[in-house]
Amino acid sequence: MKDEIFINVNHLFEICANNGSWLSIVADIFGCEIVPCDSGLSVKGDVRNLDHVSSLFSAIDTFLDKEEELDDSTVRYLSFLEKENLLAEFIEEDAPILFTTPNGRTIRAKTLGQRVYVDAISKNDVVICKGPAGSGKTFLGVAMAVLALRNRSVSRIILTRPAVEAGEKLGYLPGDIEEKVDPYMRPIYDALLELMGRENFERNIDKGIIEVSPLAYMRGRNLDDSFILLDEAQNTTIEQMMMFLTRMGMHSRVCVCGDTTQIDLPLGYKNGLDDAMSILKDIKGIATVSLKEADIVRNPLVQRIIMAYNARRKEGKSE
Repeated sequence: MKDEIFINVNHLFEICANNGSWLSIVADIFGCEIVPCDSGLSVKGDVRNLDHVSSLFSAIDTFLDKEEELDDSTVRYLSFLEKENLLAEFIEEDAPILFTTPNGRTIRAKTLGQRVYVDAISKNDVVICKGPAGSGKTFLGVAMAVLALRNRSVSRIILTRPAVEAGEKLGYLPGDIEEKVDPYMRPIYDALLELMGRENFERNIDKGIIEVSPLAYMRGRNLDDSFILLDEAQNTTIEQMMMFLTRMGMHSRVCVCGDTTQIDLPLGYKNGLDDAMSILKDIKGIATVSLKEADIVRNPLVQRIIMAYNARRKEGKSE
C-alpha cells in the first residue's frame, strides 16, 4: 500500500545539493519517491517506510543545524541506522571530538560500532578488535594512542605489525632493516602523519617516543608505560599473539586490530586474532569488539565490494 506525506525541512538547499544525491540514496534504501517542494519534501511510498523517512530527514536537519559535516556515506549510514531502528540511539548523544589534527580536521567516532571501539579503548587495558577494511580500526587505534600520549597517560607509543604478505619476503627487499620494514608500516605512518603533522611525527620518532617495528622485534621485551598497537593481527599465529600480549608491562595499554577476511598465513596455521578473541573475551580488563560492514567509512563502493565478497563466501560455506 502506497501513501504520500509532506516533510518540512530547514535545510532544503543542502539536502537537495549535489544533484540530489542524498535524496537518491534515501529513495533507494526505503523504496520511495522523493520530490523537493517549496519548503520541504514530498515523499510517496510504502506507508510502513514513510515514518522512517520522516525521522531520517529530521535527524539530517538536526545534524545540519549543528553544522556537522555530512556526505553521501554519512547519509547512507544514517539511513541504515533508521532502517534498523538505531538512529535515535545514535543521535541521542554526540560522539566527542577526540582531538583536532594540525590541518584542522576533527577526529571522532563516526558510527555506533566505532563509538563502542573508542569507548572500549578508553575503559580497558587491552582491546582486541576485528573488522572489515575501511571500518576505522587501525586509524582510531592510532588516534587513541596519540591521544594517550598527549594526555601523558603513557610516555611512548609502540606500533607493530607482522611482516607477512603474499609477495616478496622481507629478506629479499633492498636496504637496511628500516627500509625493509617501511612498506609494511606505511598505513601506520600515514595515520600518524595525518594525526600529528610531519614535523611532530619525525621529532617523536627521532626521540624514540614513537617506535614502529615488525612484530618479530617484540620478542623478549617488557614494555612499560606504553600504548602498544598491533595492526594486521589476523596474520599472527597463536604463538605470536601470545608472545605479543605478554610483552605488556606496568601502566601500559594494548590495542590489537585486524581483518579476518584478509589472512595471508600459510595454509594450516590458525590465526591469532580469532583465537585471542575467543579465549580472552571473558577476562576482566580485556574487551573484544567486532566492527561490521556498516562501520565502513571509506568510499561507499568499498562497503558494497566487501558485502559482495562476504555473500559469496557464505554461499561457498553453505554448499
